[in-house]
Amino acid sequence: MAFTIAALTLVTVVVLWFTFRYYPEKKVAERFFNAVVAGDMAQAYQLWKPSASYTMNDFLADWGPQGYYGPVKSYAIERLRSPRGSTSVAVTVRVSPYSPMPDASDAEKSRKTRVVEVWILPRDKSFSFPP
Repeated sequence: MAFTIAALTLVTVVVLWFTFRYYPEKKVAERFFNAVVAGDMAQAYQLWKPSASYTMNDFLADWGPQGYYGPVKSYAIERLRSPRGSTSVAVTVRVSPYSPMPDASDAEKSRKTRVVEVWILPRDKSFSFPP
């Protein structure tokens, strides 16, 4: 009986760890993308926690309404992982200029959906693009 309880406890701990190990980074990513979708670029820039070399103009060139990834009207977080040899968490996100996120069967709208990978540093929850 004790062995069964110990085994079930171990399995539960492992399942919970795999389920929630990137929970803080996922919440930070959701807050960032919610700000971008809402058009609150000042809040999104603040959440990005940029280095001095990444100005607001650079940020808008990437995420703004006329930016490389913009306009972002909806998003879906696809995957969170920790790349081997890195201290960051890689977040793979689909961003779309349509709201709601287009269905895969809608080829015309799905064509404009982009897959973006951003990295979040767990220490301070700052964002960056992969090296």
